[in-house]
Amino acid sequence: MAGAIASRMSFSSLKRKQPKTFTVRIVTMDAEMEFNCEMKWKGKDLFDLVCRTLGLRETWFFGLQYTIKDTVAWLKMDKKVLDHDVSKEEPVTFHFLAKFYPENAEEELVQEVTQHLFFLQVKKQILDEKIYCPPEASVLLASYAVQAKVINLYQMTPEMWEERITAWYAEHRGRARDEAEMEYLKIAQDLEMYGVNYFAIRNKKGTELLLGVDALGLHIYDPENRLTPKISFPWNEIRNISYSDKEFTIKPLDKKIDVFKFNSSKLRVNKLILQLCIGNHDLFMRRRKADSLEVQQMKAQAREEKARKQMERQRLAREKQMREEAERTRDELERRLLQMKEEATMANEALMRSEETADLLAEKAQITEEEAKLLAQKAAEAEQEMQRIKATAIRTEEEKRLMEQKVLEAEVLALKMAEESERRAKEADQLKQDLQEAREAERRAKQKLLEIATKPTYPPMNPIPAPLPPDIPNFDLIGDSLSFDFKDTDMKRLSMEIEKEKVEYMEKSKHLQEQLNELKTEIEALKLKERETALDILHNENSDRGGTSSKHNTIKKLTLQSAKSRVAFFEEL
Repeated sequence: MAGAIASRMSFSSLKRKQPKTFTVRIVTMDAEMEFNCEMKWKGKDLFDLVCRTLGLRETWFFGLQYTIKDTVAWLKMDKKVLDHDVSKEEPVTFHFLAKFYPENAEEELVQEVTQHLFFLQVKKQILDEKIYCPPEASVLLASYAVQAKVINLYQMTPEMWEERITAWYAEHRGRARDEAEMEYLKIAQDLEMYGVNYFAIRNKKGTELLLGVDALGLHIYDPENRLTPKISFPWNEIRNISYSDKEFTIKPLDKKIDVFKFNSSKLRVNKLILQLCIGNHDLFMRRRKADSLEVQQMKAQAREEKARKQMERQRLAREKQMREEAERTRDELERRLLQMKEEATMANEALMRSEETADLLAEKAQITEEEAKLLAQKAAEAEQEMQRIKATAIRTEEEKRLMEQKVLEAEVLALKMAEESERRAKEADQLKQDLQEAREAERRAKQKLLEIATKPTYPPMNPIPAPLPPDIPNFDLIGDSLSFDFKDTDMKRLSMEIEKEKVEYMEKSKHLQEQLNELKTEIEALKLKERETALDILHNENSDRGGTSSKHNTIKKLTLQSAKSRVAFFEEL
């Protein structure tokens, strides 16, 4: 009895200790996940769980986004999840997205999973036209949605677009997925609207403007032109950022320069601007310092992984080449076998025709010989009849005349028979000669068939695998496992190869830019001016002024003036 009561009490205490949970749905760029979260969890607890599930270590670029009415917001790390202004209906949905963008994707994005998530997000922004993409870049990026937007602007059929995209694809064939995605990001990161968050603001005079926040700094735009900012303030010129209600205050690093202020439409928007400013400023300063130990380890692991994948690709390329050579040898042997079969079939048919011809000639020779014998017999009978007629000649003249006539006719008939007999004899000789030639042709056909039958059909197939070069580390494959051993000399050699790849990449980048310029010049002649959009006109004007050669160059030109003159310019807009 006491034991039963103690058991019930223990069960009740365990039941009371179980924490309450709620369901959360996390939507990434290519998947959805659901988690059971404790009621007391903060934003960091949920965010860390998602990152661990994805195997993501470069967490500083990402965040969990949700929507409040018409405004997006990001989950705060130090605040409880349910204390945010989110829907109380389960599952609570958050979007796992890149919150901050790198200045240089190739140098900053280390993990393959990080590169892949950025690639998917940037590609979607281009396809959704949140990032303006000029036509020459849309061909290179194969962004068909953007292509569909500009297709009516140029006198180019869908087939012409497809031809250009196919030609570019042929140059990139054989690249690994991570390499292709990184090339995509390196091209996309120089688009004017890449990584920029736009917010509607007003200056002191009440002029409506756009504030752009990105990895490089703060930029002020005309509402009708999101491509080229009017003025820019890089992060290293900004000392402090704060807001009070709807008013936002920027304090320059130079204390001699007055602060400048602007107003936004909502307090919630000011909070979002401040979050993005702080995060981008921290990353801006972090990039200009030595890498942390964690980042150094990640980069070292990435280099080793890249080297391993490169060697694996080389091994697979060798195996593919050997397989293709074996397939070509097999196809050649099959072709030769088929050819020999066709030759054997033709020889058999020729042999059968020769045998049939010989049989016919033999039969015809026999018939001719019999006819000649019959004619000779008839000629002999005619001669006998003539002798009998002469012996029994009729005494009377009439009978004599008739007899002479009959004798004459008999002589003529005998002469004709003799000639026909001679002709038939010659024909029999000719047929015998043809029969002999046919039998000789039959003998040669049989000899040819015998030669074909005795030819070897396949060469010996004992390919000896080519030994691996001595400078390539040995790989032992057992099942699905792969073991390898790197030595110092191997890593030095791989480092040299990576340096060589960098040089080749610079040459390829130069070649790529030349091809882009050629493609732009080619399709420019086909443009229909009346179908241009406002962004197309702005992009072309920037190109004519040389302003879109590089996004970084544009920002650099805007910061040539002093910060004081830029603040004054902003307030006078």
